[in-house]
Amino acid sequence: MVVPWRVVGAVVLALAGAALAWQVQDWRFGKQLAEQSRLHTETLNQLTMAAATAQQAEQDNRLALEQRLAASDKTHSEKMTNAQKAQALLRDRLATSDLRLSVLLDAGSTGGCPVPASAGAGGVDHAAVRARLDPAHAQRIVAITDEGDRGLIALQACQAYIRALTGGSEPQLRPDRP
Repeated sequence: MVVPWRVVGAVVLALAGAALAWQVQDWRFGKQLAEQSRLHTETLNQLTMAAATAQQAEQDNRLALEQRLAASDKTHSEKMTNAQKAQALLRDRLATSDLRLSVLLDAGSTGGCPVPASAGAGGVDHAAVRARLDPAHAQRIVAITDEGDRGLIALQACQAYIRALTGGSEPQLRPDRP
């Protein structure tokens, strides 16, 4: 069987064309893969930069919160110290009879017993009936108010802490107290 050279040439030419087409497709596909890889790398770099920026912002927020909490803690510690000093001074004045606590009595509640009215030129009660408290009872009353003051200061510290964490504003229980 004799093969004409034209047929062989056509087959060789067809194979060469197929190889060339294959090579062109390979180049195109390689170029597409390279472009896709470049885009993927750029996307990853952008995501990394965004994550680093977010992390830095979070660290800045945390540092600011820690600073606010430290300042709040210092303020409330000073309030507590001042309240304790004031209570100690009040207890000392009561113990040395420098100060006496008294209560205002209802004029009809004395049960017919005469209770001397403490008349003072600067009094606001206009000679109302007052009775002095026993110093021991006065000390107990001062101790109770001291505990209450410390409790209110601690409550305000907790409210300030929660406000700092949540970024909101919580109403104070008694804003007129220290």
